[in-house]
Amino acid sequence: MYRKSALAAGVAAALALGSVSMVATQSTAVPRSAAAAGTSVAQPGAGFRAMTADVRGEAIRAAGRNAAATARALGLGPDERLVAKDVLIDADNSRHVRYDRVHRGLPVIGGDLVVHLAADGGITGSDLAHQGAIRVARTTPKLTAADASAKAVKHAKHVKKAKAGSKDSSLVVYAVGKIPVLAYRSTVTGQGEAGPTSREAVIVDAATGAALDQYELHQNVTGTGNGVTVGQVSIETTQTAAGYTLTDPAHGGTIVYDSYNSPQSNPQQNARPFSKATNSWGNGTSSSRESAAVDASYGLAKTWDYYKNSFNRSGIRNDGRGARAYVHVDTNLVNAFYDDNCFCMYFGDGSSQNGNTPVTAVDVAGHEMSHGVTSATANLTYSGESGGLNEATSDIFGTMVEFSADNTGDPGDYYIGEKLNMSGGSLRRMDNPAADGRSLSCWNSGAGSVDVHLSSGIGNHFFYLAAEGTGAKTIGGRSHNGTTCNNDTFTGIGKDKAAAVWYRALTTYMTSTTNYAGARTATLQAAADLYGTGSQERYLVSKAWAAVSVGTALPDPGTPTPSPTAPTPSPTTPPSGNALANGGFEQGASGWTQSDNIITNSSLQPARDGSWYAWMMGYGADAVESVSQSNVAVPATGAPKLTFWLKVSTQESGYAAYDTLKVKINGTTLATYSNANASSGYVQKTVDLSAYKGQTVKLEFAGTEDTYLSTIFLLDQITIG
Repeated sequence: MYRKSALAAGVAAALALGSVSMVATQSTAVPRSAAAAGTSVAQPGAGFRAMTADVRGEAIRAAGRNAAATARALGLGPDERLVAKDVLIDADNSRHVRYDRVHRGLPVIGGDLVVHLAADGGITGSDLAHQGAIRVARTTPKLTAADASAKAVKHAKHVKKAKAGSKDSSLVVYAVGKIPVLAYRSTVTGQGEAGPTSREAVIVDAATGAALDQYELHQNVTGTGNGVTVGQVSIETTQTAAGYTLTDPAHGGTIVYDSYNSPQSNPQQNARPFSKATNSWGNGTSSSRESAAVDASYGLAKTWDYYKNSFNRSGIRNDGRGARAYVHVDTNLVNAFYDDNCFCMYFGDGSSQNGNTPVTAVDVAGHEMSHGVTSATANLTYSGESGGLNEATSDIFGTMVEFSADNTGDPGDYYIGEKLNMSGGSLRRMDNPAADGRSLSCWNSGAGSVDVHLSSGIGNHFFYLAAEGTGAKTIGGRSHNGTTCNNDTFTGIGKDKAAAVWYRALTTYMTSTTNYAGARTATLQAAADLYGTGSQERYLVSKAWAAVSVGTALPDPGTPTPSPTAPTPSPTTPPSGNALANGGFEQGASGWTQSDNIITNSSLQPARDGSWYAWMMGYGADAVESVSQSNVAVPATGAPKLTFWLKVSTQESGYAAYDTLKVKINGTTLATYSNANASSGYVQKTVDLSAYKGQTVKLEFAGTEDTYLSTIFLLDQITIG
């Protein structure tokens, strides 16, 4: 990619396809000051100040920090938490803060409120959808989610031939009436005003299944798209009075425009949004202008989903806001690019060079959107080795998006732009970048002097080797061969782990001037954070860097080999010799001291085995909790250790430790886990207790949650032996 100007604020990254010679489009750059760093967000109504996205974000964070004090001032219940949603600032600096309410981790429908603050921060008034504290008799439902879905289908009024699955039903507290009720909220889909995919929200009592409320969901509907490169797919659209538009409210309001071949110098000159009376788009060929728009809409949605599902990142800037996308830019343009100045992406129609195939493939959309992520995080300078890393980052995550999308017509592989009908078969190859005769597969002292699209090969090659290792493979129906620059051979850590390492390095350690040596340092630290300093993952990351001539491999830490004769205890029966009482919680709270109702058999979260577990945190506001056991006799022989299973789920993004769970012995912290350790399931953890051999100790798990966004820590099957 390239920048549209020399200043850091004006980035426009392009794909630089094949042998096409690209010239940077000029635009006026805005200095990146505190005031100019964010995109202006217009506030509704007279008398409100216009706020940048950064200012608004900080105002919301400040409101989050004050949420607990605000809840106390309003007389809310002890099990309630406030989550800051939006802030409006008047010209006189008075504020209006909108909060959602959460009760024991459950969203409260009808629990929203607005708090009005003077310029000095004092509360001047409030408006509550539900007056008073939220209280429900129990948070354990009598109905299962599947039962609730079935009830919702029967109660649906606005759709016919309705269908719903248990995944559509989630527990909430329904507080629209005078008395709050534990309920399920289901989304029922069927034939209705918006066609066969009309959607209706149905709220049912979690104890009786009685209908509490129902209403149509008009915000977005699912259309049918026929793209040039993605084939027939479902896309999210918006229904209007006149029909439908290619506006995707499920992904931050991303809008796809037809540029109508406006020139690169002004791609929005003739642009207009796509709209039509029916919700079927494109015909699968370039003869319909909608077909390329389908590709773009689908690819950007899949990119959003990848970042959200993998890293809990909500959009390019992690602010829930979708960017604009323009297809049909210029004529004979075999390129695509991202422009941070306008928070936009542009896609050309291709030319005779590639059979006039629009440059809108899934990995291309992922590539361009990832340039925005880089701009919002490390902001890697678009020249020298940092420019190569910038390009490599987009290739890496564009590739991961392609794998994640799992499109049968475009299976995941490590070829970039292979669906664009280029004469060489693709734009770049990550397994063997030098195969195009131009890109660098191995680092050399001149790497910073070549075009960033060519030096990106070093980062691409590293990522492929870290993910897949060496040797010949067939991936996505294409031949791959992970050769190295030092003739080494090794296995990879898997693409998901490699991507997690790169994302953490990008968002946590890299800066605008990071070079390849710095990227090695950053990824090794990221691997240590995620998998441990002495992990095989960190070792293999170092091997992959050495394989592209960046640094040397670390010493092999070795792979622990379990004894083949070691017995495997039943998950519900702690191993003999467990110094803890009731380590699996199957006797409830017996043996444990807890600061709140932490030990539970609630069906809202899973136990690792059995039905009881410890549920800590998850309030989305300032909170502390602990569960402990005293008079624990640590074995006096051998190498005693604490072993437990931990599941972490979070609304936080990135890898900064906002919410923590600390393991303490006699008040001394031995291990800390955080939102950065989020996992899809339970993960076994081990803490060395050799320093406490033969001692009687107090074991404590201490949780702390900050004022903004929630993290849940689940504990089960705790042993000391």
